[in-house]
Amino acid sequence: MTMNQQVVIAGAGPVGLWLAAELRLAGITVTVLEPRLERDPNSKALTVHPRTIELLASRGLEQPFLEEGLHIPSGHFAVLDSRLDFGLLETDFPFTLALLQSRTEELFEIQARAAGADIRRGHRVTGLTETPDSVTVHIEGPDGPYDEEALYVAGCDGTRSTVRTSAQIPYPGDDFTVLGFLGDVVLDEPPPGVAFSRTGIDGLLMIVALPGGLHRIVGTVPSDVRTDWPGDLTLEELRANVRQVTGTDFGLHSPTWLSRYSNTSRQAESYVKGRVVLAGDAAHQHMPAGGVGLNVGVQDATNLGWKLAATIQGRAPAGLLDTYHDERHPVGADLLEHTAAQTALLSAFTPDGQRLRSLLSKLVAEQPSLSRTLGERLSGLHVAYDAPTADAHPLTGRRAPNLAFTDGGDTVFALLRTGRYVLLDLFGPRDDQGTPLATAQDGPLVTHTGTLTREHVPWAYVSAALIRPDGHVAWATEEDDPEKLAAVTREALDRAGLTGADR
Repeated sequence: MTMNQQVVIAGAGPVGLWLAAELRLAGITVTVLEPRLERDPNSKALTVHPRTIELLASRGLEQPFLEEGLHIPSGHFAVLDSRLDFGLLETDFPFTLALLQSRTEELFEIQARAAGADIRRGHRVTGLTETPDSVTVHIEGPDGPYDEEALYVAGCDGTRSTVRTSAQIPYPGDDFTVLGFLGDVVLDEPPPGVAFSRTGIDGLLMIVALPGGLHRIVGTVPSDVRTDWPGDLTLEELRANVRQVTGTDFGLHSPTWLSRYSNTSRQAESYVKGRVVLAGDAAHQHMPAGGVGLNVGVQDATNLGWKLAATIQGRAPAGLLDTYHDERHPVGADLLEHTAAQTALLSAFTPDGQRLRSLLSKLVAEQPSLSRTLGERLSGLHVAYDAPTADAHPLTGRRAPNLAFTDGGDTVFALLRTGRYVLLDLFGPRDDQGTPLATAQDGPLVTHTGTLTREHVPWAYVSAALIRPDGHVAWATEEDDPEKLAAVTREALDRAGLTGADR
């Protein structure tokens, strides 16, 4: 057995495929193993949030999503009557996209295969054997069992992750107390508009139009507040639930998918253990409230990809891979918290519970700042990582917006498409003694010298900034002395491991 790939990824869902493409962008050899022979036609996720669209734009993949996805300029928190106005968000993409998960997976797979990832369907991971220098992945394939040796294995294989279990990573949490129902059906008399919702003491549901003449119905009713599993959802139960909440069944028939979901809540204790890393549902499980799950998983993979690549290639500062856990585990904990809070509101069927929902809905309508804060949290735009030092610039750890420059050339998102660090030289016109901060365009560093087209308040006095491959600010300064600016920039590049031949 020889090591012919550096990373094995278990799971060819959105998270595994996106991670594969990220690793290939950095030149890492990747094999993706997926038990299913065909892509699952039943799309659990429909929503692509603004921060995920920003990541797509940072890799040049946004256009098919923008063209095919339905643009929805608002979001919801616990299906309150007052929706969240995404127009208040500071992003180039102030909307969500409604797109079937199966199509998202297809687009991600096209990207990963084009980048050179080896994707094997019908291959199931059965276990792992780890040594100090490598990890052997045990696999059941169409022709029988075999092994693959790699430097790392990534568990992107869902809530029942074989990788996580084999690595003996604890996955503590809470069992379900609330169920939800889902049906993709034909409606002879659908409600008007693309999306419809109804809430009240008798239950809650949402109806969303899907391609192919289908509608998705999701919701929960008082009898779903339970701790026992009632069996598979039937068409008759779905019809009764819809009638109970709305007084009609909209002429529903011909289901293509009936399912239940729950508020089971769990999180892996460690996202990195030895030569095993976890992302997406393998790392966190939660109630699918607000359509955030796929998005957080893709954002996990974007944080992980460049760090794992740098570690394998020997150009990472000490402990870089561990910062994947340090940065993303709190995001996962926050995800579990706000989906649990939404679950409490979704299942608040008592009169007092309905009054609470009414009050919160009024506050969202009356307080744009609350709408914006909840929108940032749902969309992923709020995520900011801890700065390494107390005196770091306030931008450190925050996501960089899509800054544009007066020369009419590249934007920050366009500069990030190579998957490398981006050094922005925003010092402005220089005198005869001034020199640019850097000129290299090879290795893991891209530099851009320019002036911003408009004033972004937090960036107004920034003279230089280093943007990580995942779009978060690694370092920024407002130093206005050319010699000192060059010196502090070199120090920042040294800390990031972007020195010597890499520059």
